[in-house]
Amino acid sequence: MDLSSPEALTRFSAFALAFVVLALAESWVPRRRRTLARRARWPGNLGLVALAAIAIRTMLPLTAVGAAMLAEAHGWGLLHAIDGVPVWLRIIAAVVLLDLAIYLQHVLFHAVPLLWRVHRVHHSDLELDVSSGVRFHPVEILVSAGFKLSVVAVIGPPIAAVVSYEILLNVGSLFSHANLRLSDTADRLLRRLVVTPDMHRVHHSIALGETNTNFGFTVSWWDHVFGTYRAQPDGGHEGMRIGVAGFDETRAVALHRLLLQPIENSKPSTRDLHLTEESHGRHQLEHPGPTLRQL
Repeated sequence: MDLSSPEALTRFSAFALAFVVLALAESWVPRRRRTLARRARWPGNLGLVALAAIAIRTMLPLTAVGAAMLAEAHGWGLLHAIDGVPVWLRIIAAVVLLDLAIYLQHVLFHAVPLLWRVHRVHHSDLELDVSSGVRFHPVEILVSAGFKLSVVAVIGPPIAAVVSYEILLNVGSLFSHANLRLSDTADRLLRRLVVTPDMHRVHHSIALGETNTNFGFTVSWWDHVFGTYRAQPDGGHEGMRIGVAGFDETRAVALHRLLLQPIENSKPSTRDLHLTEESHGRHQLEHPGPTLRQL
């Protein structure tokens, strides 16, 4: 990662600080008992984010911040077409629109079978903790980055809005995936605005009726607006099973297995078949995401 620019250094510093703080916090007050050691999962999870950073650096000529700079210089995008809007209001509008775009992108990664195969790598984590917040296949990161560039070009957000949202998205992903116990009061108050660990954990349930809910990464509004919100898992947070049916082998946490997973087919156990048939039907083992019509 190139840290020569102030915005890149700021984003990396915020990410690193949040990761360390949340990793310590979830060790002190975990929400669920850990059944698989960090040393078994973290090399693969962190290896994915390292490879994704290299892929972005070498394969994309422009970052989202760079796209915002171009839009600013040439007056491109919807927000540049509206005269007289204060900068602060443009920043808020841009952050909200960017977050809506990421929500919709997340829904598509579940609804489109080919995209789901790539996104499945994220969902197949056998535990959920702060490292899960960076467990994304490099192909998914490249597709997401390309999508974000397109959104920035259309919106024409201020540079400050893009930098702010990148920080918000990264820190929000780490927080929402953390194995962190919050009090009922804190969780209830926080999830009025942001996605909490308990809220997002439901999305990582192996039960398909729960997987296809709570798509928000940062703010919790969109799931309420689009009817995809679910408050709690049926089995409770301590008892719920996390992962993807057919991808529950502990040896599959190795980096090379994660990279190859999108081209692999699931190998469901009898328990997986029963669970999947109960929730949405056997045909959805390979693609358990919602259809576009359902959303």
